[in-house]
This record gives sequence, structure tokens and C-alpha cells, in this order.
Amino acid sequence: MHGSGNDFILIDNREGKIRDSQGPNLAALLCRRKFGVGADGLILIENSDRADFKWHFFNADGSTAEMCGNGGRCAARFAHLSGIAPKKLRFETEAGIIHADVENSIVKLQLTRPKDLKLDVPIKIHDKTFSLNCLNTGVPHAVYLTPDLESIPILEWGRLIRFDPFFQPAGTNVDFVQIFDRQTILIRTYERGVENETLACGTGAVAGAILSACKNMTESPVKVSTRSGEILTVYFRLDGREVRDVFLEGEAVLVYSGKINTTAI
Repeated sequence: MHGSGNDFILIDNREGKIRDSQGPNLAALLCRRKFGVGADGLILIENSDRADFKWHFFNADGSTAEMCGNGGRCAARFAHLSGIAPKKLRFETEAGIIHADVENSIVKLQLTRPKDLKLDVPIKIHDKTFSLNCLNTGVPHAVYLTPDLESIPILEWGRLIRFDPFFQPAGTNVDFVQIFDRQTILIRTYERGVENETLACGTGAVAGAILSACKNMTESPVKVSTRSGEILTVYFRLDGREVRDVFLEGEAVLVYSGKINTTAI
């Protein structure tokens, strides 16, 4: 499945055939493009005694993440299509309980309340100082505002910021945002765990929308134009630096279903 080009392998693991200890290695094998299925992450859907289901989320390198907005939208639609959950559902993540509404291919996801808001953080790398705005929208994000998104060396700057000592030991996702108008931003994201630019990042879209509003450049709802060209919509309430009622809306697309040849893993 994919959400705005952010692609994932989803497996119904409610019978527990894949053990937790197998997840990281399986994710690295299956997500490796050209050798495996190819994806930005692996999502295992499992039983929960607190919600309709819970997930285990693995990045393409086998590391885990507390939350993923686009992955969450895909997981919600997958669970509904598979008869695991109703249209209005709840699922358990390391970031907390996530609520979602599924209406055909459109999924509106309510995220947990953002935290760790920091504005205008100066990070000096080599001879350049980056003024970053930071927010944890389920996972940590650092947002750099730029007037010209296409001129940014995403991989170079993304890696430098992601691994800067200020953000260790967890590291951070890095979003580069250009303001189009008060209702629209353009975004490109270097994702921690993928260690590359992805075509979209849901939690990054949320961070970009909220932080640009904190800088009084946008207001809810914010349309977020992703690298894939698809649009995500972010809804939120902002009262000073207090952020609540955060929703991410967009299409979650089922591309294909199949069986994995065990000789490949």
C-alpha cells in the first residue's frame, strides 16, 4: 500500500507467525528495493486488548518507529478491508492509541497530541547555521523553512541535521518547507530509518503545518503538497503554543496483494 507515495508492506500477523524478534531482519530484507518487495517500511497487524488492533512498525533499515502518519492511514484501511476493524477504529502504537475514520480510500487519522515544541533552534553544522523548528508528532521532526524548496540539497543537509549531536541519541526526521500561502505549504522530507528522501511523510506533513502556523505563516486546515505531488490535509487547534485535535487526511491506496516466496527471506 502507499499513502501519497510513502509505501509499506502490511502483513496480518494476528496469529503470531512472525515473532517480534524476527521483525527487524524481515523488514530489512523485504523493504530492500530491487532485492525484496521494496518499501519504506513494514507493518505487522496484531491483536490488541485495548483497541481494534495494534501494530509493530519497522523502518526500511529494520529500526522501529513510534508512529508513522501515512503508515497509520494505510494500516487503518488495510484493517477495514480485511474485516479486522470497522470504519471508525482505534489502534495501538508506541505513541499511544490512534483513532481513524475510513471512507472508501480516504482515511482521516487523529494523531496523539504533539509535544516537545521548540522554535528557532540554532544548529551550527560546519560553516552554516540552521534555524530549526522542532516538534514531536509521534516521532521527532525538525523543520527548516526555505523560500526555494528546489534549491535545497536534501540528502546532504538532511543527513547532517538528522545525525547532529543535538538530536541524539534518537535522531530526528528533517523536513524542508516552503510556504505557498496561508492554507498551503510544500514539503520535502529526509526520513530517519529510511535514511533518504521519501515521496511523503505523514507526521512530517503534520509537523510542517503546525510549526508554520506557530510562526504565523499558515492556519488550519493546511494543505500539504508532498514530493509525490499528492496533497495531504492537516487539521489542528492552536492556542499559543498549545496544540490539540490534530488530524491527518489523505488517500491510502492498496496496490497489490500476494504471497512472499520464502526462498527470498
